[in-house]
Amino acid sequence: MKKNIQDYIAELNSAQKEPTLHKEGPMIVIAGAGSGKTRVLTYRIAYLMSEGVDAFNILSLTFTNKAAREMKGRIAAIVGNSEAKNLWMGTFHSIFAKILRIEADKLGYPSNFTIYDTQDSQRLISSIIKEKGLDKDVYKYKQVQSRISSFKNSLITVKAYYQNGELQEADAMAKRPRIGEIYQEYVERCFKAGAMDFDDLLLRTNELLTRFPEVLAKYQNRFRYILVDEYQDTNHSQYLIVKALSDKFQNICVVGDDAQSIYAFRGANINNILNFQKDYHGVKMYRLEQNYRSTKNIVEAANSVIEHNKTKLDKDVWTHNEDGGKIKVNRLVTDGEEGRYVASSIFENKMEHQLNNGDFAILYRTNAQSRAMEDALRKRDIPYRIYGGLSFYQRKEIKDVLAYLRILVNPADEEALKRVINYPARGIGQTTLEKLTITANHYKRSIFEVMQNIQKLPELKINSGTRTKLDNFVTMIQSFQIMNQNANAFEVAEHVAKKTGLLQELKKDGTPEGVARLENIEELLNGVKDFVEEQKELDGTTGSLAEFLEDVALATDLDQDTGDDDRVALMTIHLSKGLEFPYLYIVGLEEDLFPSAMSMNTRSELEEERRLFYVALTRAEKQAYLTYTQSRYRWGKLVDCEPSRFIEEIDEKYLEYLTPIHERRYKPMIDADIFGEVDKSKLRLKKPVSGTPPKRFDSEAASRKLRKIKPGGGASNTANNLGTTLEAGNIVEHIRFGKGKVVRLEGVGGDKKAEILFENGGLKKLLLRFAKLNVIG
Repeated sequence: MKKNIQDYIAELNSAQKEPTLHKEGPMIVIAGAGSGKTRVLTYRIAYLMSEGVDAFNILSLTFTNKAAREMKGRIAAIVGNSEAKNLWMGTFHSIFAKILRIEADKLGYPSNFTIYDTQDSQRLISSIIKEKGLDKDVYKYKQVQSRISSFKNSLITVKAYYQNGELQEADAMAKRPRIGEIYQEYVERCFKAGAMDFDDLLLRTNELLTRFPEVLAKYQNRFRYILVDEYQDTNHSQYLIVKALSDKFQNICVVGDDAQSIYAFRGANINNILNFQKDYHGVKMYRLEQNYRSTKNIVEAANSVIEHNKTKLDKDVWTHNEDGGKIKVNRLVTDGEEGRYVASSIFENKMEHQLNNGDFAILYRTNAQSRAMEDALRKRDIPYRIYGGLSFYQRKEIKDVLAYLRILVNPADEEALKRVINYPARGIGQTTLEKLTITANHYKRSIFEVMQNIQKLPELKINSGTRTKLDNFVTMIQSFQIMNQNANAFEVAEHVAKKTGLLQELKKDGTPEGVARLENIEELLNGVKDFVEEQKELDGTTGSLAEFLEDVALATDLDQDTGDDDRVALMTIHLSKGLEFPYLYIVGLEEDLFPSAMSMNTRSELEEERRLFYVALTRAEKQAYLTYTQSRYRWGKLVDCEPSRFIEEIDEKYLEYLTPIHERRYKPMIDADIFGEVDKSKLRLKKPVSGTPPKRFDSEAASRKLRKIKPGGGASNTANNLGTTLEAGNIVEHIRFGKGKVVRLEGVGGDKKAEILFENGGLKKLLLRFAKLNVIG
């Protein structure tokens, strides 16, 4: 029997029912995480249609096509597919492109105008910079494109730019006084080509509704009911369009959560939702505060964190769900150990609770953090999928570095050579490469051998300038090969990244994407350093570059897409918005990483980072894990890390620390008795500042300041102690391989080795002078 709209509405709780049945006038729905906002939006549209509102008179704006498709599908199930098709439902850009195509002639555009993507825009801007004879190192095309994009989203047209002395002065101070010229030329060229970029879809819609009152009236009359999802993520341009369209009938419904506003870097303005009640007369506010997704512990822990934000709307998110387990917090020694802990925990949870891989997700602040997670998951044979980015070793910048490393190990590797012979650009073009390839095939030699002997091949029609460039490339690779004979893999990899110009190339690119690529190369070097340190302990290995490349090749061969969707999800927190997972790991919770070092200059930036953590934590349904490390590699150097303030901000009653207290505290290296007793009567004690809670991580912070914490902690970690006290049959613990039993010992002095059977790592032969071992039995 087919359900009618009343049957669906009966499924709602009282808080959801009220906004669903609200028909006339402005309304705002503050929807906490997991509170069923999509269901409210969907049922409200279906209810309006059941009350006689024509589908053509309803406009529903979303932020993703996925959300629009999902909602349309649900509405179709209630009111029928043919009626659902008449709804104007989609993303801001798709809806406004539709309007612009209908009204294009008013703005002088053809109705079939082209929409430029980011790459199209960047190519055009690059051409304009070249044609104007400007220094491309000063006027970097990506930065210029980003600047123009921000102008358009703030409704700063070319005319407005030239009327704004502050903007012109800012560009002059940045040594780019001709930004206005480029902007003007870019707009004219787009217009001439009958093209709009993504930002134009918003800017030109604003122009259309402002310059042509009859067009505004037409769409005000059409869209009598407007619904906007994720209203906290709207920028100024989107806000003005919605305001103009809803002005006549005021039947505007916005849904959002100020606590989940995390896109300020894209121009989103949280004030749009905070000030909604000031923008419309007689606004009715509804709150969806019951969380259906997460356990009580997770919901209340998230509440205790977001409470620290000063800029927020009042709401009390709660749940009838079970208490659930406490949030588990674990401190690890390094990011490599962090990855191994997460992989082991996933494996154990799967076995214990009979779970699928798809029940787990790992969230991180930056893409570069996926490397340690991927390595650990592969070694455990746990399938995973990277969302919103390529697998770490498949990213362009990583493949570029690896290609250089492959050439110096094997100069006959032509695919690697072709990839980097002119990257970074060194004036060796495609025509030259084709000539080299033909000659190499003729003599049945590698391209590199032809390049080595280029001066002996006068028949090769390459000019003297290009021959010199090829000679320089060969000399560079040969210098790397010489260094590789005596240096370890990390030293060579770091040298190659610098001397090839790869790092300088990425440092020139100041965009967020360029910074992310630089972070990825840093993370690759961290991985090489980690590999070298691990190989030091193993007998019969050298930590050479060839060994590292073999390790990477074997690892990446397992990372093939089998079409199996049952995988652990890996993604940045920004990408996780709107998703949910039974078991969730939030990794890298350290100061300067999360919150990011670049987001702590102002209170508003820090509050956005806190909202990002709130979003991350509220993705968890049953169990959440938070991890941080004592130390993390940055450009091959081990730096001490401090736990994130966000851990401290969670009420401790919702947390379970997996690191024993004695391990979290500093172990003194000297005897306290030498200082004698303190006469407390002579001390002047400071009174704590009223209302300031004591920090929970003082002991650990103090230990980091006093010394770098060594894995294993005590004196038993020294080579001399191990060499003299370790015996066959001892139970030991290693930070990478876990617990193990000493099978036998061999050698003397600094060459003494131990053969150990580890529970997780199998049988390993370790050099005791390097081994990071603790004797525990």
